[in-house]
Amino acid sequence: MTALQRWADALASWTVPPGILAAAPESPWVLPRQVFERRADAQIAAPTGETHVAARAALAEPGSVLDVGAAAGATSLPLIGRAPIQELTAVDADDELLSAFATRAVGLGLPATVLSGRWPDLADETPVADIVMCGNVVYNVADLAPFLHALSTHARRQVIVEVAAAHPLTELNPLWRRFHGIERPTGPTADDFLTVLGELGIEPTVARWRRLPEAEYATFAELTDVTRRRLCLPADTETDVATALRELGVDPALPPDLGSSGRELVTVSWPGHGV
Repeated sequence: MTALQRWADALASWTVPPGILAAAPESPWVLPRQVFERRADAQIAAPTGETHVAARAALAEPGSVLDVGAAAGATSLPLIGRAPIQELTAVDADDELLSAFATRAVGLGLPATVLSGRWPDLADETPVADIVMCGNVVYNVADLAPFLHALSTHARRQVIVEVAAAHPLTELNPLWRRFHGIERPTGPTADDFLTVLGELGIEPTVARWRRLPEAEYATFAELTDVTRRRLCLPADTETDVATALRELGVDPALPPDLGSSGRELVTVSWPGHGV
């Protein structure tokens, strides 16, 4: 079996068991937009991490940036005012987050071109840029080969991908065990992603780093509600979920988004071949 197929199979294994999904009072596929916006604002105010370092190095000379899976802008917007960006383009499938990106870009003094849709579906209508950034998206991509190929062909200088060291949903595994008595998958991982790159003939630069703890929700109650829905649990389990989160070691004063990109991260970069 190829690394690409193992990646796709590992992602497919995250499907919620049909019986649990059918009984869920609400959809477990929660997109906490407020988390993406808070993370963007925090990074704009004080950028941290190897992804930002790699992007600034790639922009030693003035250039353009394409942000694929841009969300509210945590990956690329912190570069504005800190690196000589001439043009900025953002691609995302969520219109609300894309609007949040556009609003922040204007506020920072560099209006962006925003394209609504999925990558690589929009590749043909997306301009080539000097650097292409893609922050915490690849765990949502089963068919990696065309996705990565389109990143490479849209970058004149560098492709920079940020990925959590472990699949983000693994942070919820103890809670699935506690409330449903089931074991959830543990992969794929960033190391599996690197194996895929090797199979595709890409030899990347790799930097592993850790994001400092920060409050990603306004309140612990907000985190509890999102976590409950992700676990397919009814509203009357809110208190039990809050107790479980505390016992898991979650600090109510710094509520993280379990199921997002986590704190252990890997920045992977390689030369592009766009023209």
